[in-house]
Amino acid sequence: MQKIQLAIADSVYEADLREALVRTGPWQVESVERPRPGDACVLVMDEACLNRMPLPLPFPERVVLVTRKDPAHLSHAWDAGIVSLVSPDDPLSTILLAIMAAALRVPKTQSISETGGISPSKPAGAAPISPDFPIIGAKHYKTR
Repeated sequence: MQKIQLAIADSVYEADLREALVRTGPWQVESVERPRPGDACVLVMDEACLNRMPLPLPFPERVVLVTRKDPAHLSHAWDAGIVSLVSPDDPLSTILLAIMAAALRVPKTQSISETGGISPSKPAGAAPISPDFPIIGAKHYKTR
């Protein structure tokens, strides 16, 4: 289950976003006053939270910033290395899409399904074909 930290001052907006996340996917949502950007999770924060964070952020690619489309706010986000920006006026579906994209940037831990279920190791790739061996059944055509 993917973890998400919500650090948003607007409690109504945060509750709506939390409800949408719980309804749409296997998310473990945690509301935080002081986010932990070093955790292996997505961090959804607003501009007020970003202003309290020490820069540089450890994993800015995992942050979804909810901010107004003001040039000063956008510049501050750019300087922090944040690539996912949404507006509070955007539909929840757009914000959910940004969160899903950020979740793809969180490293995955190895699980049973990734190793093939029974074998503890990953399956080996195909054996290379050496060009030194003749290809059986190959025909040579004469050209004039």
